Amino acid sequence: MKKTLGLMWVIAVLAFVGCTDDKDDAQGGEYLVATPITADLKEFKEEAVAVTEPIPIKESGKIYAYKDYVFVNDVNRGFHVIDNSNPVSPHAISFIKLEGNYDISIKNDHLYADSYGDLVIMDISDINAIKMVKRMEGAIYQQFWCTVGFDVDWPQADFYDYEGFDASKEAIVGWEVKSQRLSEEELQDKYGVGDPNIDIALSNTSSESATPSSSDTGQGGSLARFKIVDDYLYAVEWSSISVFDISDLSDPKTLDDVYVNGAIETIYNQGDILFVGGAQGMYIYDISSPDKPKYVSEFVHGTACDPVVVDGDYAFVTLRGENSCGNTESGLYIVDVSNLTSPELERFYPLEGPYGIGFKDSLLFVCDGDDGLKVYDKTDVNDLKLISHFKDIVTYDVIPLEKSLLMIGDKVLYQYVYLNDSIRLLSTFDLK
Repeated sequence: MKKTLGLMWVIAVLAFVGCTDDKDDAQGGEYLVATPITADLKEFKEEAVAVTEPIPIKESGKIYAYKDYVFVNDVNRGFHVIDNSNPVSPHAISFIKLEGNYDISIKNDHLYADSYGDLVIMDISDINAIKMVKRMEGAIYQQFWCTVGFDVDWPQADFYDYEGFDASKEAIVGWEVKSQRLSEEELQDKYGVGDPNIDIALSNTSSESATPSSSDTGQGGSLARFKIVDDYLYAVEWSSISVFDISDLSDPKTLDDVYVNGAIETIYNQGDILFVGGAQGMYIYDISSPDKPKYVSEFVHGTACDPVVVDGDYAFVTLRGENSCGNTESGLYIVDVSNLTSPELERFYPLEGPYGIGFKDSLLFVCDGDDGLKVYDKTDVNDLKLISHFKDIVTYDVIPLEKSLLMIGDKVLYQYVYLNDSIRLLSTFDLK
């Protein structure tokens, strides 16, 4: 998720506090101060969304399937639209530019996507002439008090100066860094350094299903942040779930957010139950009253990136403990959710660095990052059997369809056909 100004300001202040002994000077000292370079917010957001001819992909993200089409995410940039009516020979149709985007979901030819915190709605009934329907400003990711370009690099600086910046009218498109001499009085007045109330200010600063629910709704993988269930769209943000009534597909209604006790990343449903994957655990919500998801329970694990899918009484959770994901051992957690109020770990299987996960009948598909695609027989969850291992490919997200398996790797879309007890490669499509 994009960095927020609040978080960067906290880091800058803490960095300064850690070195005050070195810069304690009654006459002040020299500091690097970053000032935002801005653009008109309305124009910036309008230019962030467009439909263009096919272009090469830059960074593979998740995938989404709808009718005969596959939408491949280009991280933070948008989605590549692929005609998959012939899975043996797919071809690119267009690129939906959606800067500042994390996910999409589709129902009845209405595509819902996020772009810099706004909910964007498009009409894709004519896939060759996609039309903009509506933009709902600030509907998602409401904790961000400003808009920062997804490709903006955050500079090394002692302080970030937002004096004169109007977050309601401006977007940040870059930074200018200059050395400035600041007195102790200026440091306190402008940046709060030495202010006994600084801790209060910091504490109040924000930081940054296996099958579609119906035949008219598309299907995402386990990495999905959007989920449509009947007439409702659920979108996970940093620590809450945004809820939308989409009974009027062209004019959704924004309902109350549901706040989760932790950082969350993915969403999946089994009937009227939502399973939300987070950095600290899996959270379970009842949506029998769909406008008001109700907390049921949670399964806590060590800090790690956490997609989840559920089949019957078992949740399959892949944890990747590396870099920013945390230090938990990477692997597959199988959690018994037969009692939703008290989920319990059934079995753990170590993996190298897993991402997406999916299943069809007795087959379980695990994208194990650089270690390829692994196919297991999950008939006995306490004795998973590895029946196929597709090595020497990078794997990220997977969607098990009725007749074939979709998998996105490093700028390549793979498709597999089901066999009796395994799968066989059907085609590859290079998005480079």
